[in-house]
Amino acid sequence: MATVDGLLLPLMMWLAICLRYGTLKSPNIVEIMSYSVLSILALPLFLRAGLYRAITRYLAEKVVLVIVSTTSLVMLSYAGIVIFLNDVAWPKTTFLIAWLLMVFYMLASRFGARFVLRHFVRAPLQKSVLIYGAGSAGRQLATALANGFEYQPIGFLDDDKRLHKLEIGGLKVFLPSELASLIKRKNIKQVLLALPSASKNRRVELINWLEPFHVDVRVVPGMADLVSGLATVSDVRTVDVDELLGREAVPPDQELLAGNIRGKVVMVTGAGGSIGSELCRQIIQQDPVRVVLYEMSEFALYSIDQELRHLLPETAIELVPVLGSVQDGQRIGAIMQRYSVQTVYHAAAYKHVPIVEFNITEGVLNNTFGTLATALAAQKQNVETFVLVSTDKAVRPTNVMGATKRVAELVLQALADMNSGSTRFCMVRFGNVLGSSGSVVPLFRKQLEMGGPITVTHPEITRYFMTIPEAAQLVIQAGAMGNSGEVFVLDMGQPVKIVDLARRMIHLSGYTIKDSDQPDGEIEIQYAGLRPGEKLYEELLIGSNVLGTSHPKIMKAKEEFLTKKEMDSLLADLLYACNENDLEAIMALLHRCVVDFKPEATIKDHLYDY
Repeated sequence: MATVDGLLLPLMMWLAICLRYGTLKSPNIVEIMSYSVLSILALPLFLRAGLYRAITRYLAEKVVLVIVSTTSLVMLSYAGIVIFLNDVAWPKTTFLIAWLLMVFYMLASRFGARFVLRHFVRAPLQKSVLIYGAGSAGRQLATALANGFEYQPIGFLDDDKRLHKLEIGGLKVFLPSELASLIKRKNIKQVLLALPSASKNRRVELINWLEPFHVDVRVVPGMADLVSGLATVSDVRTVDVDELLGREAVPPDQELLAGNIRGKVVMVTGAGGSIGSELCRQIIQQDPVRVVLYEMSEFALYSIDQELRHLLPETAIELVPVLGSVQDGQRIGAIMQRYSVQTVYHAAAYKHVPIVEFNITEGVLNNTFGTLATALAAQKQNVETFVLVSTDKAVRPTNVMGATKRVAELVLQALADMNSGSTRFCMVRFGNVLGSSGSVVPLFRKQLEMGGPITVTHPEITRYFMTIPEAAQLVIQAGAMGNSGEVFVLDMGQPVKIVDLARRMIHLSGYTIKDSDQPDGEIEIQYAGLRPGEKLYEELLIGSNVLGTSHPKIMKAKEEFLTKKEMDSLLADLLYACNENDLEAIMALLHRCVVDFKPEATIKDHLYDY
């Protein structure tokens, strides 16, 4: 740039003289030397002003002032030297013309190069995007993206008709109704939602509207995150799982959230799991005195302990990470006694249906006898509240995992029915949580990143869905309700077809579905068949006897259960069968105590002789 300026600035002086005289005037040797003085003066001043330090692609508009002021100084100095030292007979207006030409050249060369670099260099690698929302966040996003390599902002979409066809930062504002034609004309690949202040309902409404256009939809972070430094304006995220579902979470009841936690010692078993870890995150927000993190996996325990300590660097909440199995009643009881535990959230369980189906004995020992050991330890140590995190798969189960969780519920109902001790037992039953380990959403996202196909077990399979934070909040609130032995059921909304969720994710990622109707589509949906123990539809209630509670999303189920005497007899037989690894006896005993348990005809366990 300095070399080009050094060569062209004398040319500006010559051109100014030609314009002044109205003819192309051949310079003599004295004039050529005089022209050269302009470069000798200008280059050090331009260097000092920083014109050769600025990266052309990211050149800011304030450089205009620098160019005008520096060029003026150069021309004044040059005029003084030429007029008073060399006595060259040029009209005074020549210097004014030369100054105008120099300013024009300097501005045109810099901003022209910036335009070319931003809009043409590496343009084939950029994605053409539209920004939905021409407000402050949208304008900042457009500026940030224009300076990068990955995205090329084409314009804004905005509902405000007053902005229609106006330009903001060089980008035109379009109405949403023009999106279809813009996608075709401008090859739009992404739509970025820059509406951080919009409600979740509004975002869900927009996402539903955008789905049929088959463009990749991303969401700009909220202004609170930008101000706090948790995100930058150029950070965009994929559509959240709750936005995929269109669920609007009910604001939590703060009194119920704090009821069993504030000022108390709380234990979470399975603290490193999907639900357990979220319970921990929610619990520390309610000011407990101490949180005991009880976990069998060393890595999971370390991870959640470090995360919580990072979230709570300056609080008085004591975190106690403990390695141990819930099947070891003596150890977990000693831990409860040592740290004076008052509330237990029992989230430890084997939950993956196919895995438990092939490891039946371990599933029963962990899910059923682990719950029994933990509950008896809590009762012995006079823990105030014991909350079991259960599952919709416990209702009319077709798999061993669901049956073991139903027996765990029966264990607590039998202990509560005895009415001995001061511990209040309750169970909270809900369906699938989105984003947990084993959830379909992370799996589908990974398959999309790999270019497909997306695998769904069956075209008719449906599931209830809820986000992990919402489920954890409702578990905590339900645990603060009612009497001992009650089963609480979370309102999961309407069941969702898994294949519909897959289609929605494909469309919102900017792809088309490849099927018999669209053989040229990009992502295929393949059906892999139901896995062992899996059923098409999940249920939340065993019977029809259900009552409402003070919370609109929490119901209370009235269901039959076994007495403590009946339960003790069954558990003794079940434990003996587990110790002997008698799989047929285990299945028979699960049939005896679990209503409508309908497993597959054959046992799938690794150690079962077919």
